Amino acid sequence: MHLDYTAWAASRLLHAAAQLSPEELMRDFGTADKSVVGTLAHVFAADRVWIGRIQGRAPANFITDEDRDLDFLQREWPVVLRSWQDWAAGLTDENVTQVASYHDLKGNAWTTPWWKIVLHVVNHGTHHRGQVSGFLRAMRHKPPPLDLIAYYRELG
Repeated sequence: MHLDYTAWAASRLLHAAAQLSPEELMRDFGTADKSVVGTLAHVFAADRVWIGRIQGRAPANFITDEDRDLDFLQREWPVVLRSWQDWAAGLTDENVTQVASYHDLKGNAWTTPWWKIVLHVVNHGTHHRGQVSGFLRAMRHKPPPLDLIAYYRELG
């Protein structure tokens, strides 16, 4: 359910970002990922890296120049999020504790249970979507509701 929430929230922010001018998309807010499109690309890239790790695939890289293109994000992020949802459809009480073994982007080896990775992905996305919402407000745009309770209420 929370991976579905992540897909729902990402879709809402992609739609909001599509309403911005190129200058607004690239405006530097002085954060690590600088801009609306840079922050969205960061979350997309992390979602892509983590699903690859769970599926036993090492990422070739983290963020590419192509990832920082809104049209690319609108096309490819839903594909990555669908991969998460398809993977999660096979989760059971027994296998959710399975451990993923992987290397971080610096080459350090790690093992992490799947359930912790899922919580990290959801939490990471929530954090950065909050940043983008703040960027939108700073530019006098109204961000879409992204709270988890708004998602629950929409489900009914």
